[in-house]
Amino acid sequence: MRIIFEEHQYAAVCVQNELKGICTLQDVDKYISVSYVGYFYNPIPEIKDCVFILPKVLLEDKEITTEDGKKTKIEIIANIPTVIDENGNESWVKPEDIISPQGQEKYLPKDYRKFIYEFSVWMYRSLNVYRQNNRNSKAIYYKTLPQEGRGRRHEASTFLDIILSLIRFNKENQNFFLYTIKNLHSGHNKINWTKTISKSQCVVQGNDVLYLNAVNKKRKINFEDELFVIFFSILYYLNDNYGFKAQINCKYELLTGKQFDSYLNGMGKVKLHQIKYRYFSDKTLQLWDICYAFFDNAYKIAVNMNQHEYLLAKSFEHVFEAIIDELIGDTDIPKGLENQYDGKLVDHMYIYDDLIKSDDDDDKKEIYYIGDSKYYKNGHNLGKESVYKQYTYARNVIQWNIDLFMNNNEYNEEERYKHIRLRNDDGDPLTEGYNVIPNFFISAYVNKD
Repeated sequence: MRIIFEEHQYAAVCVQNELKGICTLQDVDKYISVSYVGYFYNPIPEIKDCVFILPKVLLEDKEITTEDGKKTKIEIIANIPTVIDENGNESWVKPEDIISPQGQEKYLPKDYRKFIYEFSVWMYRSLNVYRQNNRNSKAIYYKTLPQEGRGRRHEASTFLDIILSLIRFNKENQNFFLYTIKNLHSGHNKINWTKTISKSQCVVQGNDVLYLNAVNKKRKINFEDELFVIFFSILYYLNDNYGFKAQINCKYELLTGKQFDSYLNGMGKVKLHQIKYRYFSDKTLQLWDICYAFFDNAYKIAVNMNQHEYLLAKSFEHVFEAIIDELIGDTDIPKGLENQYDGKLVDHMYIYDDLIKSDDDDDKKEIYYIGDSKYYKNGHNLGKESVYKQYTYARNVIQWNIDLFMNNNEYNEEERYKHIRLRNDDGDPLTEGYNVIPNFFISAYVNKD
């Protein structure tokens, strides 16, 4: 896979092939910056690979001293050890270093490579979930290759969807493979005594008869074997070319190199059509479907050089906010609190226990908590405007409760304060001050481990 980072300034010559057909506009200094996050497949001959555009949170600013003694800032990959070159000089890993698989192998530690690959897939899946839950959102761009006909293999899926289906099928069906292969090959190496006695010579030693050329039972070609060979050959190809770590528990001689390339260029579809009607179990039919879908899409991509498929977020901060709100936000917040009357929109709000509670207070009191998502680069500081907005959010919540309290004709006071307590009712309930409203920011970061 190829890796690009959101909003990083790349020299145009470094990424012009990777981004061809998606984004090739450069500024006057011949730099390209991509404002998307997501996945696309680039079919041009120079690439023919999955390209991931990863969020800027994986980057951080590093202040360095140049050779002439000046201090400047560069963008580096967050939390990666420095690299020592052949001259003993220390340098940081930059986004340009890991665009290609060769660069990833050279500059990224093994654990970090694993993290990057897994993170890329999780990011893709998060965009997919957001797209399905927000069909009318203008934040997501989505396109697949043209599909025809009916059936599971003709569903509009991206190449990456199919890859993940193959890997998931392998992970979830290990027992199926082991059981089926064991049954297919049971008795494969047993001696056929009838043919051994009739066709081979024996040596007699005392009371023992020894046959030096025993004849094994021979089996006809087994089409389930063929399907398994194709499936595990695909997994081997994905591991080798895209950095996935799918487990291959078989002793088959797999299709590799030029032989597998011929399958990608159409032979795979032909071979699968030849063995299509040999399968009856649900599992083998499902396996045939996803293998065919893989070769079908791979072939279309190879033939249609101008056809890109992609799933890209133009404004990933909306996706980030939706993820956090799914984790912590409440869905039954009264109107006027999240969508406040002065036009402000609170990112996250939920109900939780009161922070101020005396030992002799047996009543459980709940209050509102206010959260604000900040989609920044790793280590980015909050601005004064963001902090001030949080104060305004809280003041609006207090004002909403005052308005509610004063409108006795519309609301019943006892029901109003039965569960949610922003006021402290020790003493005079009409003049006592309000409780603390917890107010916090949520930012993404890369853990050092």
